[in-house]
Amino acid sequence: MTDSTTDRKFEQVARRFEPQSKLIRAWELKGGVSAQVTALQIERSDGETKKLVVRRHGPRDLEQNPNIASDEFRLLEITRASGLQTPMPYQLDTSCEIFPTPYIVLDYIDGETEFTPSNLDDFNLELATQLSSIHSIDCSTLDLSFLPNLSDTCAEKIGTRPAKLDESIGEGRIRDTLESLWPWPQRNESVLLHGDFWPGNVLWLDGRVAAVIDWEDAQLGDPLADLSNTRLEILWAFGIDAMNLFTDHYQSVTPLDFTTLPYWDMHAALKPAFRIDVWTDDEIFAEEMRERHRLFVAQALEKLPT
Repeated sequence: MTDSTTDRKFEQVARRFEPQSKLIRAWELKGGVSAQVTALQIERSDGETKKLVVRRHGPRDLEQNPNIASDEFRLLEITRASGLQTPMPYQLDTSCEIFPTPYIVLDYIDGETEFTPSNLDDFNLELATQLSSIHSIDCSTLDLSFLPNLSDTCAEKIGTRPAKLDESIGEGRIRDTLESLWPWPQRNESVLLHGDFWPGNVLWLDGRVAAVIDWEDAQLGDPLADLSNTRLEILWAFGIDAMNLFTDHYQSVTPLDFTTLPYWDMHAALKPAFRIDVWTDDEIFAEEMRERHRLFVAQALEKLPT
């Protein structure tokens, strides 16, 4: 359980979900770095028990987007209605009467993240199929205007060079390359992007994907941006062969133009700047991540026009 003061707050959350419900227990869900995620088990008025998830966004996300809770709640309503495997959004509270920041209440998904799949080929195919399903939503029929546009965020990211660069990942060289290429042509229609599709944001149950979670980085833009981000994450988690296998599976189920994939790989290579040591305190694993990152950058540079 959490401490008594926090428990009382979650009791209030439970009662707002259903006035006659009782909080049985609350426990923190590990793994997220951008939000506080707490699971609740409640007893409903009819005696049945139910599990919920309370999601509170962190200060960094709130600074970038004060409406992030409302936006993620609204997006989850849309993704559920569109048939994607995402958590059911139950409640949005922006009053800040219980917690100092807004929160959303979601359905608890029975499932776990998977980092030791018994069959890596099947695992990669399932991941690729899920990512393709996200990119296949017909955005023309939906109001997604509240989401950021990838072109705008890229222009700001590439056009604003920080005073200090993370040379442990060769950030200077990456930025030099991106600045010389931007803007590159967009050969695919803009689609819904998850923004952080990686094994840590996918829950599995009985060998199948149960849900794709953590949608706070969603944008609209070229699907190859999502693909490149996932390629790097697969490389870190499982190695270069797994990355190539995942890419082959995605290409086999998605009729896209992949000409600019190396450009987006270079863009994805900026993501870990000054963050690897935040993501892990294992020095050996951190160095392995940097070594695989160098491999990721090298393969992208080989494919870029001279």
